[in-house]
Amino acid sequence: VLQFAIENYAHDFKANYYLGNFWYGMRQYIEAIQCFEKSVSINDSFPTAHRNLSLLYYNKEKNPQKSLLSLEKAFNLDQNDARVLMELDQLYKTLAKPLHVRLDFLRKHFTVASHRDDLYLEIVALENALGNYQEAKNMMATRQFHPWEGGEGKVVGQYLQCHLELAKKALQLGDNDLALELLEAAQTYPHNLGEGKLYGTQENDIFYLQACAFEAKGEKERAKEKFKQATLGISEPVQAIFYNDPQPDKIVYQGLAWLKLGEKHKAENIFKRLIEFGNQHLNDNIKIDYFAVSLPDLLVFDVDLDLKNKIHCKYLMGLGEMGLGKYDLANHAFDQILLEDKNHIGTIIHKNMLDFLKK
Repeated sequence: VLQFAIENYAHDFKANYYLGNFWYGMRQYIEAIQCFEKSVSINDSFPTAHRNLSLLYYNKEKNPQKSLLSLEKAFNLDQNDARVLMELDQLYKTLAKPLHVRLDFLRKHFTVASHRDDLYLEIVALENALGNYQEAKNMMATRQFHPWEGGEGKVVGQYLQCHLELAKKALQLGDNDLALELLEAAQTYPHNLGEGKLYGTQENDIFYLQACAFEAKGEKERAKEKFKQATLGISEPVQAIFYNDPQPDKIVYQGLAWLKLGEKHKAENIFKRLIEFGNQHLNDNIKIDYFAVSLPDLLVFDVDLDLKNKIHCKYLMGLGEMGLGKYDLANHAFDQILLEDKNHIGTIIHKNMLDFLKK
């Protein structure tokens, strides 16, 4: 029917667009691209055809620049489309656009961005990544979030980040009571986050920082109790593909806590396991099971999972060197990661933490 329409109504751009969707659904991507390109050649002002071409150019033709031009065109044609704004920001993120440029762009379109929880949260994440923790905290407090597929753990992650980073700042300034207040808040997820705490959630970082606050206040027994709590839980590193996998930054705090407890051997074993795991799995070929759920990233654009694994392994190695007190090696590892992924929040956090540990 669509082919008949195209043959008999040469200027029907929608028929080409619909046929492009059909071919895309049948995984005949060359035909889909031809139809969408024909659609925009007839009517260059229909944004969705440009948007569809963007995904095909990136994911099937492996041409990021053509993809970017098409998606920017789609958004410029309809700047009220929050989905396209989200996808454009994801593409900017994939193409390593500077964090402050992405934040300025989303702030410029804040009203539209606010229509989606994931976009609003991306602004929060950028504020956190740029060190604007109080702004991130304020934004988290004034939004009612709702669960969404693929968003598991994301809202809570940003909530924890701004609270923990503000707590570290308070500790460095000697305001131990404020640090404890922030850390206590980090252990209770407010209703507006739209997500509860998973059973067995590891909070080694929170316990460790609480212990540091009590130690600074001269409360040695309470500090010792919290350091012991910080050593508990799973301590074997994994690839961390899913959002509820044990996270390596939790493991490193176990080692830091053992150091505080005078158990240097136990601490070093943990740090060395992080480095060994990173070395062993650096060149793994990563495949995701067909039935995989709860991936930690929104996959609009194809991701190089092998590169993602390399970055994760380098991160483990950097954390291990940090724990061993080899801060120059840790800093070098973190810098190498940020060259490949400007948005690696764990790296940003722990690169900043090197000064905290040196004191």
